[in-house]
Amino acid sequence: SSSSPSSPPPPPSLTLSLLSCCGGVPGVPGIPGTHGPDGSDGPRGQKGDPGEATRPIRGQKGVPGLRGLPGRPGLKGDVGLPGPPGHPGPQGEKGRSSNAAVSQKCFFSYKRVISQTVMSDTNIEFNRWKILPDLDQQFQGESLTNGTFVCTTRGVYFFSYHMSAKSRLCLKLMKGADSHMLMCDNADGFLVTSGSAVLELAVGDTVSLQTHKYSSIVSSQSSTSHTFTGFLLFPTA
Repeated sequence: SSSSPSSPPPPPSLTLSLLSCCGGVPGVPGIPGTHGPDGSDGPRGQKGDPGEATRPIRGQKGVPGLRGLPGRPGLKGDVGLPGPPGHPGPQGEKGRSSNAAVSQKCFFSYKRVISQTVMSDTNIEFNRWKILPDLDQQFQGESLTNGTFVCTTRGVYFFSYHMSAKSRLCLKLMKGADSHMLMCDNADGFLVTSGSAVLELAVGDTVSLQTHKYSSIVSSQSSTSHTFTGFLLFPTA
């Protein structure tokens, strides 16, 4: 293949003519300057198109965490409304009788005015019972039969006696046919003695006083030193 021959360089006179006509040779580019200050905000743009509607993706339930420490007690709440009435409870036991007339008669107070020697191991008879004669008949109390009290109201009773004797005296407080307690006293010459006891009695139980041997009760008819008293402290039925 043939190649075109290279063009010969222009002559020096022509080159000088071109430089003087068209300007000098371009110089080397300078160093870039520093950035200038930010410009002011531009005008507000138009509202953009709405984005695509998406649904949140719910992940799988995680493993339960460790149980936390108990919290501090909260403030006391307001009083709630009354609840509905409860079911009736079981029927209670029958109460004790409050018949005042019965309890008013559960007592006696007798004195002995008999000029007769008292036999040992025999109930002492007390024959005069109107110690409070001004009271109505319903308040005169229980009567004694041959010196014996018969219980008509079950309960706890208090009994006491007051006796006169010469030198020596022993008395037995009898509950039925059993001697509940023996009480003795002695002195030089005459003596006056007394005693008391508390007994629990059932209906039909009897209480009386008997002398023990070696007793010498004063048996003068004018003596008023022999008394026998008993009364109900409280019923037990």
